[in-house]
Amino acid sequence: MSIARISALAIVVALVVAPSAAAAAYPDPGRVTGDVQVHDPAMVRRPDGSYLLVHTGDNLALKTSTDRIAFRNAGAVFPGGAPWSTAYTGGSRNLWAPDISYRDGLYRLYYSASTFGSNRSAIFLATSTTGAFGTWTHRGLVIESRQTDDFNAIDPNLVVDDQGRWWLSFGSFWSGIKMIQLDPSTGLRLGSGITAVAGRGGGAVEAPFIVKRGQYYYQYVSFDLCCRGASSTYRVMVGRSSSVTGPYLDRNGVPMTSGGGTEVLAGHGSVHGPGHQAVLADVDGDLIVYHYYADNGAASLGINRLAYDSAGWPRVV
Repeated sequence: MSIARISALAIVVALVVAPSAAAAAYPDPGRVTGDVQVHDPAMVRRPDGSYLLVHTGDNLALKTSTDRIAFRNAGAVFPGGAPWSTAYTGGSRNLWAPDISYRDGLYRLYYSASTFGSNRSAIFLATSTTGAFGTWTHRGLVIESRQTDDFNAIDPNLVVDDQGRWWLSFGSFWSGIKMIQLDPSTGLRLGSGITAVAGRGGGAVEAPFIVKRGQYYYQYVSFDLCCRGASSTYRVMVGRSSSVTGPYLDRNGVPMTSGGGTEVLAGHGSVHGPGHQAVLADVDGDLIVYHYYADNGAASLGINRLAYDSAGWPRVV
């Protein structure tokens, strides 16, 4: 066989093999069963060792699990509706992108109300002592955005820093991810300051989640497009900072405010558009909780472990 034909064959083989090699770079989601059709999931470990998961849905949807594998429907956060939110949802009951945490005997739930493609949006807070459906109390508006603003008040995430200060990161498209300080006594906004912590020049970045591990705060975000079924291009990116307010840099030192981000999870095989991630520090290590789309376009729950390399950068395992 001539050198030219060998070279041509090598190119063909490379083109065929490369996508498979790339697809194999990420593991499939871990095994989950039961009621696992979710979008924008967040999960917390309860004091009894079971799990409470909340996700986007009519009046916000709850699920429970005793073992992190089998999940069952647990009703809605607001079974009677959330009339305070309908000015932002165009009358829809669908509420988005909840963030759940548990501390000091209280579950706290930040969530957003909006319509697709609009930045006329709001983030609200609810609390409960049990987390069960119908026990949640509306605590008020945290922040809203208007069409004249350069940010979008959706996709909230609470983080408490080493000094005990409370912060809420949020944002989608527009000028990117923002952060505000919260009053720990109320969970609502403290002052008028707003800090930029990630952006892509108006491009697709949303769903921030910040967690402290070791000496760094890690900011996870979702790049590109969700909500398109199997055509979704969501992928999970991360950067880190020694300060909760940034600057967050990726592995190559690029600021996340300048489009930086190190990829930790992307579509592969029959896993399409994984994203809107949350990180849960469980008793057996860190977990990444996310949604992805199956080949038929259904949104499903994904749970994997996180491991960290010698330089402290996370990877999905």
